Amino acid sequence: MPSDRVLIDRFLDMLAAEAGAAANTIAAYRSDLMLASVAAGGALAVADTDGVQRLAGGWSALARSTVSRKAAALRRFYGFLVDDGYRTDDVGQALPRPGIRRPLPKILSHGDVDRLFARIAERVAAKPVAPADLRLSALVELLYGSGLRASELVGLPRAALAADRPFLILKGKGGRERLVPISDRARMAVAAWRVHVPADRAWLFPSGREQGGKGHLSRIRLYQLVKALAADAGIPPDRVSPHVLRHAFATHLLEGGADLRALQMMLGHADIATTEIYTHVDAGRLVELVNMRHPLAEIDARRPPA
Repeated sequence: MPSDRVLIDRFLDMLAAEAGAAANTIAAYRSDLMLASVAAGGALAVADTDGVQRLAGGWSALARSTVSRKAAALRRFYGFLVDDGYRTDDVGQALPRPGIRRPLPKILSHGDVDRLFARIAERVAAKPVAPADLRLSALVELLYGSGLRASELVGLPRAALAADRPFLILKGKGGRERLVPISDRARMAVAAWRVHVPADRAWLFPSGREQGGKGHLSRIRLYQLVKALAADAGIPPDRVSPHVLRHAFATHLLEGGADLRALQMMLGHADIATTEIYTHVDAGRLVELVNMRHPLAEIDARRPPA
């Protein structure tokens, strides 16, 4: 049997090549597996059920989310060992399955979004308009109008959006491609901003002093810009972030009747269970929906009073 390190490397190579795992996922798996190997005295790959359970026993002080992540990494590793013939038994089944609740993202109301865009409109209407405000307008239009991830947004090439094409093709997590609709408003905002981006820049949102840098706007800087806009619009900054705007895009689309599967594709979720966290709606709306749409509502309406 090869050493733990060799087998872990082969497992991670498989994840990258066959499962298309992202670099951050590979790094997290490597860290968890190497720590487990150290705890198992370098015998992780040959551990029996008792050994695996003892290993998991050392996680008692960790958060449930951390235990869940470590157990998932080890289960997948042992599954790989069985699939590739290194083992005949899958001891990964002895690992705990603590289960964690996926936290609901912060909620941003329609009124909050209206206030953000009203403030942007005021700034863009200034004469002369500041290029930074045109950039902010394009950024927020794409965050809320298309549900882009922060990393996807800041990494858009300068020519990513065409005036005559109401969509773009993105490569998101795990190298998965998806089609993202782009609204007329967003395309207009991007066109107004792109005038201020030198033609020799690779990125739509360049970094550096006066766009003189070679890289693109950082996610941290995007985060700061969105927080500053929230404060300017009279909204507590801790309630607004790029991810909150992505969440608002999803929530408000669902409230408007969007199909969950279509939303899954637009957001780039591999598992629809991830998309389902956006289905939180208030109880009052659900009651109203049943009273208005359920067939029994029509029967009750036709029934004569007693």
